[in-house]
Amino acid sequence: MFNFNYLEVKIDLEERKIANWLSSVVTSENKKVGQINYVFCNDAYLLDVNQRFLDHDTYTDIITFDNSIGDFVNADIYISLERVSDNAAKFNISFYEELLRVLVHGVLHICGYKDKTEEEDSLMRSKENEKIEMFHVKQ
Repeated sequence: MFNFNYLEVKIDLEERKIANWLSSVVTSENKKVGQINYVFCNDAYLLDVNQRFLDHDTYTDIITFDNSIGDFVNADIYISLERVSDNAAKFNISFYEELLRVLVHGVLHICGYKDKTEEEDSLMRSKENEKIEMFHVKQ
């Protein structure tokens, strides 16, 4: 089950469509959907989470807390809509396309993908593109 929560931010999100897509992403990775909570927030809120829980003093677009058990993926995924907006402008893509990338990035993390090394990051980007294409094909 996917839950979408909004803390001091507003976004017009087709929750059912996004949830169906993300469910198919999880299934395509031979995992099962447990409880995945998305929390959309602003930079200040996510910076506070980053400082308190990860001891990082930097802005970020996403933080994923993986609570998976076996093949059931469970997580709390925090996304700064301000960072998504800034990154979309930086990469010259639409806000919505960048949001899709960040949404699936969190799911890929809880499916076991990492992005710390150059090789891991390359695989993560490839998987993001593959899964975003799944979204566009389903429309």
